[in-house]
Amino acid sequence: MKYYPHILALLFSLFFILLAINPFDRAVWVIEVIPVVAIFLALVFSYSKFKFTHLSYSLMAVWLFWHTIGGHYTFANVPFDFITNLFNFERNHFDRIGHLSMGFYAYPMAEFLIRKKYTGAVLASIFGLFFIMSIACAYEIIEWAYAVIEGGNTGIEFLGSQGDIWDAQKDMLADTLGAILTLGLFWYVKPYKRSYI
Repeated sequence: MKYYPHILALLFSLFFILLAINPFDRAVWVIEVIPVVAIFLALVFSYSKFKFTHLSYSLMAVWLFWHTIGGHYTFANVPFDFITNLFNFERNHFDRIGHLSMGFYAYPMAEFLIRKKYTGAVLASIFGLFFIMSIACAYEIIEWAYAVIEGGNTGIEFLGSQGDIWDAQKDMLADTLGAILTLGLFWYVKPYKRSYI
């Protein structure tokens, strides 16, 4: 499993290239994949200096893959009808799961702080949670600002509220719940008690 991060990176790269072909709205795709590309490149270029655990890379990959799909279709238009119909939802909740998976980054953040010996497990967990909550808030502000500035259909698709006036608050809650979920996993796995190469 030594090359697990490399295999994951290769699979994601191929997936990204495939979904870059003929997206639903090219302008929406560009704005949606900017954070995906930024995070992916940050992980690639920092690999020689800091290697996360395989679990951390897996958790981070969930959002990268999920958000790439959302960028291709736009989040409101991802073919997710089987879930919508199964639970009799009034809207497409593909984006909510995407926000939940963004919360998964609390785990690698806590792992990073512990392994670099910047703080203890409790403070690392609190920082991981607040890190996700601040990112969630910042992203909602960016969505709102872009929608106002762009003013057209691209802005509406990027905002992805689907008529829900509480969309931003629910998205931030989903991010927070994802963080809490994976921080529970963090305390169960206890990566800070393991040795690393």
